[in-house]
Amino acid sequence: MSPAASPLGEADLTDPWVALEPGADPAEHARMLRRAHETFTEAGTVTRPVRSVVAESWRRSARAGVGVDGTASVDLVDGELGAYRAEHPLARVMPLFRELLGTFAADGEHLLAVCDAYGRLLWVEGDPTTRQRAGRMNFVPGARWAESAMGTNAPGTAVAVDRPVQVFAAEHFIRRVQPWTCAAAPVHDPRTGRVLGAVDITGGDRLAHPHSLGFVQAVARAAESQLALLVPERPAADTPELTALGRDEAQLVVEGRRIRLSRRHSEILVLLSRHPEGLTGDELLCALYEDESVTPVTLRAELARLRRVLGPELLGSRPYRLSVPVESDVAAVERRLETGAVTAAARAYTGPLLPGSQAPAVARLRHRLADGLRTALIARRDPDLLADWAHAPWGEEDLEVWRALAAVRPTPTVRSRLTALESELGTSADRSAVTNRRKGTHS
Repeated sequence: MSPAASPLGEADLTDPWVALEPGADPAEHARMLRRAHETFTEAGTVTRPVRSVVAESWRRSARAGVGVDGTASVDLVDGELGAYRAEHPLARVMPLFRELLGTFAADGEHLLAVCDAYGRLLWVEGDPTTRQRAGRMNFVPGARWAESAMGTNAPGTAVAVDRPVQVFAAEHFIRRVQPWTCAAAPVHDPRTGRVLGAVDITGGDRLAHPHSLGFVQAVARAAESQLALLVPERPAADTPELTALGRDEAQLVVEGRRIRLSRRHSEILVLLSRHPEGLTGDELLCALYEDESVTPVTLRAELARLRRVLGPELLGSRPYRLSVPVESDVAAVERRLETGAVTAAARAYTGPLLPGSQAPAVARLRHRLADGLRTALIARRDPDLLADWAHAPWGEEDLEVWRALAAVRPTPTVRSRLTALESELGTSADRSAVTNRRKGTHS
């Protein structure tokens, strides 16, 4: 479907990931969704008021061959389920899930559910009557609720798209699930950023509110923080660790020693850690100094001082190289971005790389890392991640991020800040755009 033909009609939504805006009539909205679902089932056409996230999920479900009258299969039973749950990483945060969501689920006649990365339900707890009703559609522990098996549903779709999502009434692809409303958020391994599964709250129309989506997302983040404390991300004990984000002077931890490096030594170590094959003196000169008059003698003196700081066993020469691999916070952020683990990458990014450095190669790396992360955040459209960046010192004047934040969280505060930024930066930004167009480049 072409953009011009898109009937999604999301202009009135403050957050397209929220199923129902405050003040909307749930019954009327559900009726409209049922008609839209029938239209899609019969003609493959998406009509108002279906949100884009749901429309895209419906299309994936149809391509996967999911039938609208399907039933979930139970993949894990009895002892097999118990053994799998006991070994699963999310078992370690089930007490947290129960503490934060258990009472809410029981009091509201809802269900707390947790699935793995394959969409298989591992735990389903909550109000007994609601559990019994859910059991009739096989929303039970061990059942497979992946989007590719059960179509659009909050836990399955949250795992599929790796972001929090709310699904209301006939937004569910399978008809027997359409009386329900659910909100789910993915939970990531804090070390690798990979999706471990999702935490979900399932119940009736009362869950069709932005607060339920925000609540379940906060619970998922609390679980990730708990997992990080239980299993902190650390390289092997004998691997040196370099921390260079958000600080002008990097820190190296090697064999239990914490070494605070000078600015120039920080730049050298960042560059060498990215080039295990080593760099020649000429390559280092070009990477470190804008001033072409700096001589190789100056660089050799810096490297001699660095060798005294690190020890001769760590810094080799001809070419200059580190004799052992060094793990860095820069590399950790890059790995997570490469695998699409945007939330984990944002959490690991503690600020620009050596922000005071003017070394050409460091400056290029600093801009490339920041631009890659902010581009991923804008594409993800997660209001909390965008807000974290916008309110950080390095994002306070990031007009593009503030615009993205205003699109998904148009609060008076955000709108006011965006208006002020556009007023402050508009003239210079316009001038820059004109200049770039004349040069044939993009700002």
